[in-house]
Amino acid sequence: MSYLKQTTTLTRRSLLGTAAGAVAMSVLPGAGLKAQTPKRGGVLRYGCGHGATTDTLDLGLFDNDFTIALDYMLHNHIAELTADGDLVGEVAESWEAFSDAKEWVFRIRQGIEFHNGATVTAEDVVASVNYHRGEDSSSAAGALVKQITDIRAEGNNVIVQLTAGNADFPYILSDYHIPIIPSKDGKVVDAADGVGCGPYKLASFEPGVSAKVTRHENYWKSNAAFFDEIHMQALIDPTARTNSLLTGEIDLMNRAELKTVALLERNPNVVVSSISGGQHYTFPMLTNIAPFDNPHVRMALKLLAPRQDMVDKILSGHGSVGSDNPIGAAVPFAADLPQRPYDPDEAKFHLKQAGLETLGVSLHAADAAFSGAVDAATLYREAALPAGIDITVVREPNDGYWSDVWTQKPWCACYWGGRPTVDAMLSLAYVPGAAWNDTNWVNERFVELVTAGRAELDPGKRAEIYYEAQQLVSDDGGTVVPMFANYVYAASKKLAHGKLAANWDMDGQKFSERWWFA
Repeated sequence: MSYLKQTTTLTRRSLLGTAAGAVAMSVLPGAGLKAQTPKRGGVLRYGCGHGATTDTLDLGLFDNDFTIALDYMLHNHIAELTADGDLVGEVAESWEAFSDAKEWVFRIRQGIEFHNGATVTAEDVVASVNYHRGEDSSSAAGALVKQITDIRAEGNNVIVQLTAGNADFPYILSDYHIPIIPSKDGKVVDAADGVGCGPYKLASFEPGVSAKVTRHENYWKSNAAFFDEIHMQALIDPTARTNSLLTGEIDLMNRAELKTVALLERNPNVVVSSISGGQHYTFPMLTNIAPFDNPHVRMALKLLAPRQDMVDKILSGHGSVGSDNPIGAAVPFAADLPQRPYDPDEAKFHLKQAGLETLGVSLHAADAAFSGAVDAATLYREAALPAGIDITVVREPNDGYWSDVWTQKPWCACYWGGRPTVDAMLSLAYVPGAAWNDTNWVNERFVELVTAGRAELDPGKRAEIYYEAQQLVSDDGGTVVPMFANYVYAASKKLAHGKLAANWDMDGQKFSERWWFA
C-alpha cells in the first residue's frame, strides 16, 4: 500500500492547512515539562467538585469530572493532546492515511503493559473501539465511531475504513470514552473493571464518594506518573472543597468557588490557576417537548440570556460571553458569529410568532451542573420578565442530577468541556441520535453540513461548511450557550507541573500523570 505521509505532529496549525488529510506522527508524549525536574513519591489528595452515586467504571458512560479524571489515571488512549494542544500518539506511535482520508492505518506502540500484566496488542485496540460500535452499544462515543465501516488488526497495525474521508479522525480516537483495555477472542474482557494500561492501577472505587489508585510500576512512559498514590474525593459543595484545601486535608481542588476565589489567591500556600479553554456553560432545552419544539420560543429565550451579567456575576470575570455556539474560539474552523444581544423587544416578537403573548417555563439547576448554576438561572429569570416570560427556577439536588435531570427535564443547566475539533463537538452533542444530544434537536441541513465538513479536505471549503453548521446550531438549536468559563482550580504550593493544558479541566485532566510534589 502507498500512503501519503507527512512527518509532523498534528497541530492546530497543521489541521487548518492539511488539505490532503494525511498525517503521520512520531512524537513521544509526556515530554517538554519546563518546571523543575520532576521527582517521584507522595500521596496526592484531590477534592473533585463532581461525582454521583450513579457513577460507573463503564468507560462508555464516563460523564463528569470525577469519572473523566479517573479515566486518565487508569487508561491510555490511541492518541492524546499535549499541553500545547497538539495531537500526539499514545497507544499508537504513528498513523497514516490515504489522500482522501477514508482509510487510516495506526501503528501500535510495542511493549505497553496492562495492569494485569498482559501486553497491549492491535487486537486489543480493535476490540476497545468496537465496544462503542453497533446498535446495542450504550456508549456516549457511539456517534463518534459510527463513521467506521470496518476495523481490523494486521500485525502491529490497526486499519480503519470510514464511510467517507475524515481529516480529523485521529482526534476522534483521543476521546476519553475510548481507552484501550484488555480483550479476549475479539471482545473486551470487562469494560467496567478499571483495568487499563494507564499510569495508575485501581485500588478502590465508591461511586459518588471516593477512588484510590496506585502507581503502575511498569508504565511505559518514563517521565510521567510521579505520585505513589492518588486519593480522590467527591466534594461537590464548593465551601467544603475550599476549606479542605485551606486546612491541608487535600492538596488540589477543581471548580474553585469564583465568588471567593480572591481569598484563595491571597493565601501564600495556595496557587490558583485560571485557564481559558473550550469549557462552556449551557441551558439545553428538549426540542421535542412543547414549548421548546417551537424555534421562535427557543430564539426568544436566547435573546433574553443576560450573558455579560452571567460572566460578571457568576464567573467573576473568569470567562467570556457566548453566542449559543459551542465551539471555542481556539478550535480550528470556529465561526466568528455576531454576538447575540439581550433584546426583550425582539424576544416579544418571536413569542408572538409562536402564537404566545406570555410564557411560563421551568428551569432546573444545581451546582452539580456548574458552580453558580442556580444563581445563573435566577439572573435568567429576572432578565426574561420584561418580555413576558416567567421562568420558575427549580433547585435540584446535586446527587443524581446527571441521571434524573440532565436529558430528562425539558430545560436545565449543564456544562461541557470543549472538544479539539468542530466535528467532535457537533457529532457528540448535536447530531440526531447521538447519546449526548441533550436537546433531541433534529435539523436535516445541519446533518448534511456535518457530514460534508467531515469529508471535505479543502480548508477554505471546510471553513464555509462549518460556519453554516455553527450558525444553524446558534440560531435553530435548542442549546443556550451564554458563557465560556475558564478552568479555575487551586493547588497547594507543594505541587509542581509544566505548562498547563487548556483542552479540559485540571491540566487537560492529565494532572495525575504530569504533576508531582516539589
